[in-house]
Amino acid sequence: MTDWAGGEQGEVVRRGKYARVERERRFLLVEPPAPSAVTVTRVIADRYLVGTRLRLRRAERLDVGSCELKLTQKVPADRPGAVQGLITNTYLSPVEFDLLASLPAAVLSKTRFSVPPLGVDVFNGSLEGLVLGEAEFTSDEEARAFVPPAECVAEVTKDVRFTGGRLVGVSRRELVTWLAEYGMSLRNREETPL
Repeated sequence: MTDWAGGEQGEVVRRGKYARVERERRFLLVEPPAPSAVTVTRVIADRYLVGTRLRLRRAERLDVGSCELKLTQKVPADRPGAVQGLITNTYLSPVEFDLLASLPAAVLSKTRFSVPPLGVDVFNGSLEGLVLGEAEFTSDEEARAFVPPAECVAEVTKDVRFTGGRLVGVSRRELVTWLAEYGMSLRNREETPL
């Protein structure tokens, strides 16, 4: 078993049979994918439980009428790159989900489009207009060798501001500033002032 430094300062987390290394690269996109390119669509509501590293997720596939409910713990890596940290998922029944959903949380909602090799997240609410693509990998070598599709405008893998745990608490004004650093803007919410 390997120790993993991450999470809270000085904390050591043990990698075991339940936690796995999460490797992904993230990219900013200008717009959502063309409907003809999408293989699966999920409507996702993530509840980041206040004061924890826990995320409660409800992911619905409207095309087949299925819903996945899970509790996830993410322990961030203490090094830059595609290794995001350790991730542990527990799948829940509706009763378990409802009980945990009663805890204080910040909510992030988005639609995820599967467009191999990417999962493309189109955000709702105050993040409307933000489009992020993610690619997941099983090895460091695979992550390094990945050539992103042309629609990926800027890579934000090393920019922790573009992780769900950070985005859930960001203001629209902050997001506009972050995107400007990459030469991008939000286009979908002209009717809402900053």
